[in-house]
Amino acid sequence: MAEKAAETTAETTPKWQLAGAVADFLDELGRTASAATVDAYRRDLATFENWWHAQANDTDARPPDDQALTSHTLRRFLAAERSRGMAPRSLKRRRAALSRLCEHLVAAGRLDYNPVGLSRGPRAPKDLPRPVDVDLLARFLDTPHDGSPLSVRDQAMLELLYSSGLRLAELAALDLPDLHGGRVRVLGKGNKPRQVPVGSRARQAIDQWLSVRSVLAADDETALFVGQQGHRLGHRAIQARLVTQARRRGLPEHLHPHRLRHSFASHLLESSQDLRAVQELLGHANLSTTQVYTRLDWQHLAESYDKAHPRARRSRSDDSHPGDTP
Repeated sequence: MAEKAAETTAETTPKWQLAGAVADFLDELGRTASAATVDAYRRDLATFENWWHAQANDTDARPPDDQALTSHTLRRFLAAERSRGMAPRSLKRRRAALSRLCEHLVAAGRLDYNPVGLSRGPRAPKDLPRPVDVDLLARFLDTPHDGSPLSVRDQAMLELLYSSGLRLAELAALDLPDLHGGRVRVLGKGNKPRQVPVGSRARQAIDQWLSVRSVLAADDETALFVGQQGHRLGHRAIQARLVTQARRRGLPEHLHPHRLRHSFASHLLESSQDLRAVQELLGHANLSTTQVYTRLDWQHLAESYDKAHPRARRSRSDDSHPGDTP
């Protein structure tokens, strides 16, 4: 009986523990991916771990092959997520996280193949966030604020998000040395650096913010945008400030950083018809699946930007502002 029990235990004990495999994967991912990406994968995989352990405690629901990572197991998990109302886009993200985990396990010799490739992914909606109307957005950005350091900072963030098409994480991570006159250096997804132009309206707003930044910023703080405690402004705080400014200025639509980024891309594309230049400015290789990413030189990007972006073209009143550069 003891020998039979030992054999049964050996058959049902996995060759590796899921929690350890996930930890190893996230540790490796953190060497090349941004903190935001690692956090997103951690949340998705934690959900899968919880489901995995729940199945292990339910003999009737236990997947075949003693909890092995198989396409059947993954389909059951995604089906369970779908049944509780998860949106296709979120399901696609869950599946991508599992695929990256399995690729890691294949490379480590713990799996023979990536089972995610054998399962059909959920169909994500093709619609993108609706851009804010260009005239409505211009009126919103031109609405006078109260002149307080917080409102001056918010104006600089709004202008920069729309002027340069930055992601929320890219804006939050900016440091003072990242500003280079008419351009800004950002660290995008996958820790890929890029430089993007900053329009004259945004440069003017940033100059005004820099003139009052010391009122809020701690002496040793290098972050471009800081909060009332004197330190780097977090993602949620930035999102909250955009909502606050939209409400105060009477914008009849919900405003969030990605919507400003999408408005940047849409308005620039409408004017320039230069999809590849916009792809480069966004730091995104797949803005359209019908186009192949092509790297363009800085001069071409700057020319496309200056000619097309509605707030890059200087008005006569801007010409006399000391913050502008030729």
